[in-house]
Amino acid sequence: MSSAIVAATTGNGQTAQATETSVKADKNDHWADAGFLPCRLSAEVDIAKFTVRDLFCLEVDSVLDTGWVQSIDVPLRANSQLLGWVEFEVIGERLAVRLTELY
Repeated sequence: MSSAIVAATTGNGQTAQATETSVKADKNDHWADAGFLPCRLSAEVDIAKFTVRDLFCLEVDSVLDTGWVQSIDVPLRANSQLLGWVEFEVIGERLAVRLTELY
């Protein structure tokens, strides 16, 4: 971070001074103001022939047959915008996604 003193002469001949602060350009600086904004992240797998009745029948530990081939990546979206592709992975007893392609 660097600072500079800026001096300007006002209409009545007085000199006004202000300190101007600039930040070194960094590739992520343009995201600094948006870093705190919430977003909805989703990895989506289509389930063919899934009905509202099926939804109401879901219970804890239910397993759904998606027909998705395990070796095919699924889309990763943030606020409905496609960000890239991920693959599902089991780590211990948790299901995770591994980022394989980022747009």
